[in-house]
Amino acid sequence: MAKFLIGIDEVGRGPLAGPVAVGAVMVPSQFDFSQFEGVRDSKELSEFGREIWFERMRILVENHHVRYAVEFSSAQMIDTLGIAPAIRSAISRALRALKAVPHQSHVLLDGSLRAPRTYLSQETIIGGDASEPLIALASIVAKVRRDRLMRRHSLRFPVYGFEEHKGYGTPKHREAIAKFGLCTLHRKTFCESLMK
Repeated sequence: MAKFLIGIDEVGRGPLAGPVAVGAVMVPSQFDFSQFEGVRDSKELSEFGREIWFERMRILVENHHVRYAVEFSSAQMIDTLGIAPAIRSAISRALRALKAVPHQSHVLLDGSLRAPRTYLSQETIIGGDASEPLIALASIVAKVRRDRLMRRHSLRFPVYGFEEHKGYGTPKHREAIAKFGLCTLHRKTFCESLMK
């Protein structure tokens, strides 16, 4: 039986700008999941709700009950490799950041995600962010960290409104691209149709 359970999810697959983020949350296999009662996928929570769960996670990390990692793949990496390889790279780096030992870990992944082949015990769950607390928490930590990063980027590139839409293709964002062109945060391969 695995000593550790790991939940993995990605956030930011679809935006026109900014990185894709992968969250990974690791707990001992005997973990008391009642501490995560009521947790939901980041998309179903308000920004305030996500921040509350993020703070709860921080306390659990301090008490050594939980470990988590968030890794990013940049717009440049997405343009060079494609979105799926960029996500796979972030998954590998997140597992390394957790110091996860493959033969001691059972990995739960959302949707179509896969861990490296060395993790023989892994399970991809469609809708896992809604049914598995660890995957939901992974989506929350990834979303909070990515949103905070995009708010910081908005200070460097204020004309795009990243603090509001976080790089997603809202009408306001598309209008800003039409007016100001692309910045270094934009995924050129995602914006090609807008630049014609």
